Amino acid sequence: QVQLVESGGGLVQAGGSLRLSCAASGRTGSTYAMAWFRQTPGKEREFVARINMNSDLSDYSDSVKGRCTISKDNSKNTVYLQMNALEPEDTAVYYCAAGPVGSRLDRQYGYWGQGTQVTVSS
Repeated sequence: QVQLVESGGGLVQAGGSLRLSCAASGRTGSTYAMAWFRQTPGKEREFVARINMNSDLSDYSDSVKGRCTISKDNSKNTVYLQMNALEPEDTAVYYCAAGPVGSRLDRQYGYWGQGTQVTVSS
């Protein structure tokens, strides 16, 4: 079993930056992906970014591409999401997840963190 813990959320003004962190423990394999999803009231959970832990392949949603960078530290089983030029539309609860490589589908991710709130004010 895997445990995920997110941190780094908070309140920021439009145009500001945040860096989210997600630390994983309990993973036995090495071929898996870690991803970020977000959810706001009235919307389904949406994919934000992912990165393979067994390679450097990364992937971004169109909503954040160019403003966000996902990175990792394999020695710490930790993934980061650097978010710049934040917009009010980025306001959401951000969740870290672990699952199979090659997927953007939340239902395919079996392990989830508790979420961290990101609020962007105008």
